[in-house]
Amino acid sequence: MVVLLAGAALLSRGEGTEAGDPKRGAPAEGSRQGTASRGGSGRARGDTTEGMEADSAPRRFESGTCWRDLERFNDQVTVATFRDWAAPLLASRDAVVRNYLKERLTELIGNDAGHAREVLGWARDAKGKEFQVYLSALRDSEAVQQPQVAAQLMAAGLDPKLETGRRAGMLSALDSQKRLEPAALDQLANFARDPASAEAGWAATRTVARVMKKDFERTGNASPYLDRLLTIATDSPDEDIRYLAQSTPMHTAPVLDAASTERFTRILTSEGNDDGRDAAAHNLSLSQDKEQVLALFARTFPTEPSVCVRWALFRFSARVAGQDALPVMARMAAIDPRFQEQYRIFEQLYASGVLDFMRLWNSLPNQDPFACMEHHD
Repeated sequence: MVVLLAGAALLSRGEGTEAGDPKRGAPAEGSRQGTASRGGSGRARGDTTEGMEADSAPRRFESGTCWRDLERFNDQVTVATFRDWAAPLLASRDAVVRNYLKERLTELIGNDAGHAREVLGWARDAKGKEFQVYLSALRDSEAVQQPQVAAQLMAAGLDPKLETGRRAGMLSALDSQKRLEPAALDQLANFARDPASAEAGWAATRTVARVMKKDFERTGNASPYLDRLLTIATDSPDEDIRYLAQSTPMHTAPVLDAASTERFTRILTSEGNDDGRDAAAHNLSLSQDKEQVLALFARTFPTEPSVCVRWALFRFSARVAGQDALPVMARMAAIDPRFQEQYRIFEQLYASGVLDFMRLWNSLPNQDPFACMEHHD
């Protein structure tokens, strides 16, 4: 009985503390722990009049909680002092801090070509995350669109005295350009074809493709870029670089003229990489010469060894000629019985009135019947 009564008394006192005075109880205990952890005497702030007033006061956000010099940094830092200010922050290895530094440096560079050149100079010998911050800030600045700044960034990216990864970063920073002049396109294409270009050649190829997409959306003309990409796609000895050049036009989807159709035809019939031939079929489906491409697909299917490339030839025949492609698709299914079910599905969809290729594609019960897409990122 004594034990039960004692327990009831403790419960009653605990309930009174919670319901009657929320400023006492658990918060006071937390306050005591906080004082001790900061090296105080161990006496709770809540046990004093000053401490009770502090505990009951509303919580306020202080702008200096994370970094007391933040406001001074925003007000006083310049391009000339940025590296000294940024050094201890970069040492924190905090991604949020790095993003803040990148954005602040972009503001400081602005449209000033001199500031852009100075930051580019830092990037030539900066290490690790510092290098990334400088290049990202330069890439996003207004000044990088100035021809002289872009030319200096290109020259740094092509400088053989710099190591490959650093050159790749600089050439990647050019992908923010609104357009690339023919001379710059030639420089990037020639470099990507160099057997020694490696990672930097891959970055150069991606930059051509990314600027092509933006310029095509603005002007509707992809020809200068596509011409250089096709040069890389056929001439580079590096399979990864070739595939990048072969596949990236799919994301822009320009209509191919006769010259581009012929060059993609050579890729479809001679490229050793299955993925490259798959990409060629995709791009050829947007050729102006529908009849020529449909005949090419029909002629290529019997000798194509990859089921995934055959699936590309099969389905993109429908993109090339619509319902008129059914006889060609039927012959493909007769050659390879694995496609007979797919042929019946396409035939039924066309019979139901689905004619647009994208509607047709989205109506397929299985867009990846041969597990081909798992090979692609």
